Amino acid sequence: MSALWRRLLAAFGDLAPRERLLVLGASGMIAVCLVYVAVVMPALSFGDGIRQRAEAAETQLQAMRRLRHEFDDVNRRLGAVEQRIQSGPTGNLRTTLETLAQKATVKVESMEPQASPANERYRETKVAVGLQGVTLPQTVNYLHQIESADQLLSVKSLRIRTRPEKPELLDVTFTVSSFEPL
Repeated sequence: MSALWRRLLAAFGDLAPRERLLVLGASGMIAVCLVYVAVVMPALSFGDGIRQRAEAAETQLQAMRRLRHEFDDVNRRLGAVEQRIQSGPTGNLRTTLETLAQKATVKVESMEPQASPANERYRETKVAVGLQGVTLPQTVNYLHQIESADQLLSVKSLRIRTRPEKPELLDVTFTVSSFEPL
């Protein structure tokens, strides 16, 4: 290696002053390019990577805060529903629905009990209700009576069809659930 270095220095010494300047200038430019490629570019790339990771972490943090807020909101609503189930009145679901139908001036055509999944904390009672030949205001009034009853009632499914002979009248079928603590 030292022999190569000596030959380079000898060749450099044989150059004219103007050529030496050109070789030194080119060598300096090559050295600057090497430093830029070997040191500056990796440092800039590393900085960009850190910045991108920080932005990604900030986005994830915002998502986690939003999810935590939603979780707390759902948890609060669930607590309110559980409190309403625990402290609310209980009773026969069919009797309650018949009483509410009378208040809403609706004639119930059918009420059929439905199977409900088992739960370790609450007993769910389901009834499928059928109305025939009712108006839209009657239907809305009856559903409002159900949703605002003292007993916790929930309309699970709703199907509305118009009658072919009288389009202003509706056939309505829906399922209502009530919950009682075990």
